[in-house]
Parts: sequence; C-alpha cells; structure tokens
Amino acid sequence: MSIREISDKELEIIKSAICDMSQDISHSILERDKENNDASGICNITNRTMNTTHKTSCANDMTSYVKSINIPDDARQIIDVLYDAGYEAFVVGGCVRDSLLGKEPKDWDITTSAAPEVVKSLFKKTIDTGIQHGTVTVRLNKESYEVTTYRVDGEYKDSRRPESVEFTSNLEEDLLRRDFTINAMAYNDRVGVVDKFNGIEDLENHIIRCVGNPTERFSEDALRILRAIRFSAQLDFEIENETKEAIKELASTLANISAERIKTEFDKTLMSNHPEKIMDAYKLGVTKVVLPEFDNLVGVKQETHHHMYDVDMHTIVALKYMSLLLRDMSFISDKDKLMLMWTMLLHDIAKPMCKYYTEQDGEKIAHFKKHDIEGVEVARKIFNRLKFDNYTSDMARSLIKWHDYRFTNKERNMRRAMNKIGKELYDYLFLVKVADTLAQSLETILTKLADLEKSYDLYRDIVSKKQCVSLKELAVTGRDLIELGIKPGRALGEHLNTLLEMVIENPELNNKEILLEKVKSELLNQ
Repeated sequence: MSIREISDKELEIIKSAICDMSQDISHSILERDKENNDASGICNITNRTMNTTHKTSCANDMTSYVKSINIPDDARQIIDVLYDAGYEAFVVGGCVRDSLLGKEPKDWDITTSAAPEVVKSLFKKTIDTGIQHGTVTVRLNKESYEVTTYRVDGEYKDSRRPESVEFTSNLEEDLLRRDFTINAMAYNDRVGVVDKFNGIEDLENHIIRCVGNPTERFSEDALRILRAIRFSAQLDFEIENETKEAIKELASTLANISAERIKTEFDKTLMSNHPEKIMDAYKLGVTKVVLPEFDNLVGVKQETHHHMYDVDMHTIVALKYMSLLLRDMSFISDKDKLMLMWTMLLHDIAKPMCKYYTEQDGEKIAHFKKHDIEGVEVARKIFNRLKFDNYTSDMARSLIKWHDYRFTNKERNMRRAMNKIGKELYDYLFLVKVADTLAQSLETILTKLADLEKSYDLYRDIVSKKQCVSLKELAVTGRDLIELGIKPGRALGEHLNTLLEMVIENPELNNKEILLEKVKSELLNQ
C-alpha cells in the first residue's frame, strides 16, 4: 500500500497541529534539561514543508563544481608534500562527493601512489592505522588524515575484507575497487576531478550505482548492500536497477556481516532525512536477513476506523513524522534522537502476533490487545541481537511499552500515570504519541492531537507546580522514618508508598511535618 496523498488543506491543518505540539514538547524538554544542567541549545521549532516526496536538491550543473573543490589547507599540504617527492596524491571518495553536492565533508581521505613506508618517511607524525591495507594516518596541526596507497584488492572469502591487497601506481585501478560511482571520484588542484565511472552524471541524476559489475562489488563486501540503502536515504537518491537486482541476489550474504556493522548502517539510515527508505530494504530482501521481524508487519491490515494504513506503512509514516519532528530539535542529543527513531520503527512490531477479531453489527473489527507488552519482548531480542547499549534498549522498550497508553485529563489520574510510567519518560512519550497519531486515520488525527495537547498541558501544569509523583519528590525520606523508630526493610517501604499514595491523591499534603505526624499517628495506633 502506498502512502496516501494528503491535500494541501489537510497538510496545512496537520502542519499547524504538529508545530503547536512540537513547540510545547520541545520547550518542556529544554526546561527539563536546563534543570539537569545539560541543555545544549535553544528551542527553535520552525514550520516546515512536510511533503514526503520532496527531493534533496543538488547542483543542476555539476560542471560549476568540477573546476575547483575547496579542500582544507592541511590536506592540500599533504598532497603537495607527496607531489614534491615525486608521487601522485588526491582527496578521494565521500569528501569529493559531498563537495560536489555543496555539502561540508566530515572527513578528507587521501589516496596516493606512494607506498606506506614512503608516506611515513615524509611526515613527522604518523599512525599505522591499517598499514597492511596501505593506510597510514598523518597527524598535522592536531588533525588526522588517512592516507592510503593505491591498491588492487585480492580475493574476498568472507563477504567483508580481501584476503590480500596489491599496491599499484595506477589511480584508475584503485578507483575501480570502490563501491559506488559517486564515491569513486578523486580530486586535487593540479588535475581537477578524476571521474572515470560517471559519478558526476549519477549525482546529477540522483542515482546509486555500483562501480563496474554490481554482483562483483557486493560479492566482495556484503556490507555495501546496506551502504547502498543508507546512501539512498541520506541523499534521497534511487538505486539503479542492475544494482537493485544484485542486492536481491546477494542479500543473503549479509548473514556474514557482524551485528555491530549492520546496526551502524541501520542507525545512519534512520538518522537520515529519509528513513522511509527502510521500505526499500524490505523490497530488496534485506530486512528478511537482518531484521526479519519487520517483514512480518507487511500486509497486516488494521481494519479499524483508527487506521488508514496497514501496519508496515503505518510504521513507515510514523517513522517519517518522528524524523520531521526531531529535525530542528538540536537540544535533543543524537543518541536520544536515534533511540526515538528505533522506538518508532519497532513500536508496533508485535501487532501481527497479537491480532484477533470481534464482530460488531455484522462487521469484523481487528484488535491488537497487548501488542505493546509483547512488543517489549520482541524489541529486546532485536536490541540484543544487534548489540545495542543498555540505555537505548531500556528507553526504547519503555516507550514501546507505554506508546499506546491513553492519557487522562484528570489531574489526579495524570499524577498516578506519571508515577507509573516515570516522569523522565513523559516528554519523549508525547513525541512518540504525536508521531504515532499523525500516521493514523485522517478522520481522527485532529481530535486525538487535541486530546494529547490537553493531556500535555495538564502534565506540564503538574510539573510546573512541582507536585510530587515519585518517592524522590516526597517531602520525607527513609532516613526520616528510621529516626521515628521504623526499621529498614519491607515495613519502611510500605510506609513510604502509603505516604506517596496520599500525596498523589492530595499534593498539598507533601509537607514534611504533615507526613511525619501522619506516620507518628499510625505508629501510636498499632
């Protein structure tokens, strides 16, 4: 099922609702972080175009970039030193691609005809980063530059790394071993851009295409399959047909790739501007190998007025909306943004196993009771398999557990919910619920967003009044009760929980003297 086209009027209504909610939520997160002394920026939520079909722009005429790329002075100095010694040297790969797209490269890698030993002899500070594969890191002005000798790779036996490499003096032979045409370009100020495989043309046409034979490239290194999808998401490019067919043919070889490397590529795809490209991974048979749980979502109909998408497309649309909500929230760390993206990808992961029907007025209605609880366990297995850190796994699973929780607009019940769920989770939970809601039926979106906004206002009011919702906010501590003669242990915990229940019911009672008198009275009556 394809994503339904939304009318301009519907788009404006939804954009306005998103903007209002995201502003409230983002301000709340920023205030919370300021209290914790780790705020890193100022909230600046802007109204943005939500059109999911928008293409990332790149230069219409790449020739305007070909004549000159502004490379860092240190990289230029390394190239000049190598040339002065009688060798060739170029910046190569992603830095050339990004420069041609008008983006700021993160790294500047250098390729050269000089052997590693020569490179080491020409510079004072070097590190043998991967010298067996020809790579030496040159340290210059406190910056690091990887300098790799032109090479031809030997036989690949593990779908990951060559058994051996052979150094060469031919730049084209070195470029031929690289993954995609857009990454197989080199540049220096003397020669200009070296583009032997029409990488510039593929940049202009928004194409991901393997260098040479795609079956050979993916057979050499199966990780390139995930890199193709990741670059497609980061650049909003299409994967060329022959490259697609090779991916389908060799997707099973991803079983040879380590969990850590698979996770890294998935992370980068989710953190791109087009995480919906995950659907391409399904269509090409990739998720069947590395995330088979996602395949189970495909085609599962929701059959309720709350939803207009099958579970897989609901997940993809919710993922896209989360990406849009987070885009300008610079005060949320990348670690937490990634956690939220994984939460959206997996929030309904257990729906297929939880589906059942009831009949109402002769019509079958689908239900997915306990899919949130079951989803926690499915997510745990995925996170363990992909070697996630404990923080991301714990937070995402908690959000999955509570993502379908129906908030109340009664203050007392909201305090109870905050105690049950955990106040520290609430701002992120509202973001999850907004993204989830926006991917549901258009007939119910605005009503649900309005209810969410009321609940969110109520939650923020409770926070602003500093009302107690947890033991750590209680006006008395375990030590206070011990001083009254209560022994450490179960009884102490029961007394504290009784006091907390009382304060959640009536916040004005959260006073040390009042609470201690309550305990004294209970002790006298025992």
